[in-house]
Amino acid sequence: MTAEPASPTLMATYSPAPVRFVSGRGTELFDDGGRRYLDFLAGIAVVSLGHANERVADAISRQAGRLVHVSNLFHNELNEHLAQDLDRLVGDGSPAGGQVFFANSGAEANECAIKLARRVGGPERYAVVSALGSFHGRTLATLAATGQPKKHEAFRPLPEGFRHVAYGDVAALEKAVASPGVTAVLLEAIQGESGVVVPPDGYLAAVRRLCDERGILLVLDEIQTGLGRTGRWFAFQHEAIRPDVVTVAKSLGNGMPIGACWARGDVAASFVAGDHGSTFGGQPLACAAAIATLAELQAIDAPRRAQEIGAYLAQRLAALAGVASVRGKGLLLATVLEPGLDAGEVTSSALRLGLVVNAPAPEVIRLAPPLTVTTAEVDEAVEMLGAALVSVRSAETGRGGAK
Repeated sequence: MTAEPASPTLMATYSPAPVRFVSGRGTELFDDGGRRYLDFLAGIAVVSLGHANERVADAISRQAGRLVHVSNLFHNELNEHLAQDLDRLVGDGSPAGGQVFFANSGAEANECAIKLARRVGGPERYAVVSALGSFHGRTLATLAATGQPKKHEAFRPLPEGFRHVAYGDVAALEKAVASPGVTAVLLEAIQGESGVVVPPDGYLAAVRRLCDERGILLVLDEIQTGLGRTGRWFAFQHEAIRPDVVTVAKSLGNGMPIGACWARGDVAASFVAGDHGSTFGGQPLACAAAIATLAELQAIDAPRRAQEIGAYLAQRLAALAGVASVRGKGLLLATVLEPGLDAGEVTSSALRLGLVVNAPAPEVIRLAPPLTVTTAEVDEAVEMLGAALVSVRSAETGRGGAK
């Protein structure tokens, strides 16, 4: 396995790729040399049903032969069906009474949520409070909402009206929303890109109460956590609350680009014709994939699988030498490594052994396998990760580093 050189025709927005994947089936991936890998990243929590899922592939194939796209100037029965499915899952099995805007990605779903919050608040009440360490997208507005200053520097000046507070700190949030100019709080239910950071128990419920007291919107970014991954259909359901706005993408189409912004009915009604739109948002091909994805996730009881297999994976990870702790919920997990071990080196070693994971932080390895993963695949993956840790630990010890 050798690193690919930078492409002469692609913008250099990603580091040179160490491997080129050409096919997959379930949890398995295969590169252009025919080598097999176990995918414990799932395209960053995207292919929750695994690669080349037959039900989703069949739905895409059938729809591609019937109707791929029609302008949103015309009626589309598929996106209405999908919106009803999402509304029911937001309601944990019962209709939640909301409405949905369809986009093509998580960033676009969050962009919709931000515009909706500003439409509700009006010109005198437009500020959005989000958390340090958050990640909400790479459009200018969602980048401004993202609480990672290093990502801001190259693109200043960013849109105004965004404030950031410490994640999990209710007192800091209460101080930030004291201003009458705040229209919404935007949070991830679990911070995925910062290393699977789980807020303290009761945090989201406390934020819900605070938003109710101040008359401001609670917007939850469930792009990485939604649709069964944490052991509930949405992570906010662990605290028995309901946000005013929920954004979802990633696993919604099991790899087909689609995102959605759900809002409770009276909030959604703030939009009028012409306020927002998307040429491809909610088009038939993407919706057909998403309808099939949601049907299959429900058929396999995805939240239950995430709970059960996730608990087994967490137990196996915690027993590995070099792992200081394991955090997360369901099948969105992170191993925090012992001091002196570099997560980037461990993930590179794991890839050489045939395991796909990633390092969202220098001391953290993220694991988000398909929700269809088996215990046998968990055992195999943990063995490879353990071998990668041994390899890196030995190299560090040789350099006088980790003991």
